Amino acid sequence: MSLAVSRAVFRRVRPIDALTGNPALRAYLCLTTTAFCWGCNAVFARLSVGEMSPMLIVTLRWLGAVVLIVAISRRMIVRDWRLLREHWPRLIMMGSLGFAVFNALFYVSAHSTTALNLGIIQGAIPVFVLLGGLLIYRTPVTLVQVTGVIMTISGVCVVASAGELQRLTELSINRGDYLMTFACLLYAGYALNLRKFADISPLLLFAVLAAAAFVASIPMTITEYATGGFQWPTARGWVIMGLITLLPSFVAQITFIQGVSDIGAGRAGLFVNLVPVFASVLAVAIVGEAFRWYHAVSLALVVLGIALAERRTRS
Repeated sequence: MSLAVSRAVFRRVRPIDALTGNPALRAYLCLTTTAFCWGCNAVFARLSVGEMSPMLIVTLRWLGAVVLIVAISRRMIVRDWRLLREHWPRLIMMGSLGFAVFNALFYVSAHSTTALNLGIIQGAIPVFVLLGGLLIYRTPVTLVQVTGVIMTISGVCVVASAGELQRLTELSINRGDYLMTFACLLYAGYALNLRKFADISPLLLFAVLAAAAFVASIPMTITEYATGGFQWPTARGWVIMGLITLLPSFVAQITFIQGVSDIGAGRAGLFVNLVPVFASVLAVAIVGEAFRWYHAVSLALVVLGIALAERRTRS
């Protein structure tokens, strides 16, 4: 797709309206896309080991996202950035904490805890979002929603434990788990704050957030360099870096913003639990891991949990 065509596609204030005029259906498409792209990120993270250093990934992914968004929507950003002028402090905080620090804590946590722990802890994000909505916005939480959340988290536990649920009784808490829990709290706070910008173009909002994330990530990479952990990308690393920039850093964030705008952070948060399921399935397709029965069970539980909560919300 040429740059001129890309600009034409994204020229509208709400570019994803072209998909469907139904906000709920549009949200489902966007949030499923988000989960798929974040699932890809888990695979890319595995492939990036030995190809480049982790903090450099954080900086380059947000630099790449800024370049993409400016190339596609430069005129719109220049024209409409004043709409966000009074919100600069909040947006800088959202981009820095929800994007850059979350990513950094995720990579650091992965060095001191297990993939099982990481998967289960990430499943807490929808819980944090629902509780935050209740405490901050007085958004009611129904029994059906709670049931849906439990089902989706059960799906995460099934896939994270590789179907051996007795492994859950053997879990131990360590420093990485605390860091990952804090990271999930940060992302839940970011998701809840998106509610205040429901009428703003996802492209414009993302441009500011990505720029804040890039600036906030620079000290992390400098520290990595100073401590001897810096590794410039290899040729293969640059290919992986391009995919990380395009899918989890660019496409996923825009579709997540649109999805939250359409159905709210509480409902959108449930789709986060599709991430470990997609990651496992993609690992089968890309990394060559075997497809197991628990992948299917996990996907069924997560999808049924989302469908249950959504059916109650629409009724």
